[in-house]
Amino acid sequence: MTPISGVEIELSVVIGRRTMPINHLLRMGRGAVIELEANVNDEVEILANMVPIGRGEVIVEGDRITVEITQKYNLSDMAA
Repeated sequence: MTPISGVEIELSVVIGRRTMPINHLLRMGRGAVIELEANVNDEVEILANMVPIGRGEVIVEGDRITVEITQKYNLSDMAA
């Protein structure tokens, strides 16, 4: 197997979601807070290049925030 190098992957973690009218979003100023529909202990969704690859749990230790992977999706099942 040949290793792949130089491939960029954008990882994202979806903590919560919120639906709002676009005109409300446009009126918000810098530093505005958007409340998410999520609780502290909710699992988060992990995306690679905007494709869901698993779920995880947010862990806060002091000023450090990490995401522990709790479930990995079988990507071959998702391609079908």
